[in-house]
Amino acid sequence: MSGLDLSFFNLELVSNYLLKGFIFSVQLTLIAMVGGIVFGTLLALMRLSSHPWLQWPATLYVNTMRSIPLVMVILWFFLLIPFLTGKPMGAELSAIVTFTAFEAAYYSEIMRAGIQSVARGQVYAGYALGLTYGQTMRLVVLPQAFRNMLPILLTQTIILFQDTSLVYAIGAYDLLRGFTTAGRNFNRPVEAFLLATVVYFVICFSLSLLVKRLQARIAIVR
Repeated sequence: MSGLDLSFFNLELVSNYLLKGFIFSVQLTLIAMVGGIVFGTLLALMRLSSHPWLQWPATLYVNTMRSIPLVMVILWFFLLIPFLTGKPMGAELSAIVTFTAFEAAYYSEIMRAGIQSVARGQVYAGYALGLTYGQTMRLVVLPQAFRNMLPILLTQTIILFQDTSLVYAIGAYDLLRGFTTAGRNFNRPVEAFLLATVVYFVICFSLSLLVKRLQARIAIVR
């Protein structure tokens, strides 16, 4: 450890190498989170439907995505979609599409558990008030399901932020690639990866503490 030189870690490093990658990592996380929750909720409702023609495709999609490593899905989208469409897809756009599609499967299972955690009496009460199935889900069940699953949804989002480092496989410029590029240019790869580990730890650990505080507040309200 005596040979480590962290003097290259300064504001110039942050502005020239890390800021661009950090912004993309955050953007990718937020877009994939919103898209994943929206499509995941639709998948959850399909899996809970009494119609087999809705259940089977959603179940197949969720189980398939959850059974394949994310890095393989990233490579599939990046290589196969341009082959099928005949048009190149940029690394950033490919990463956004891939993460949204992949995370939808995980958010789907979280939302399905959240919907099932709402007492059936709430559904019957909605029907008694004259609400349709869609209105009952939108106005009664889903708000409670989101509240019940909010800590888990945010925890999955932290994992999503960590997984954004996998976009190195297709050459997208994320936070980890910023550290890698800096380490190569300054000939300090060990220090660069060490700093990357610290930065990822600080960000994810801080977010985890916030999620725990939120979970405690929700528990107190209940």
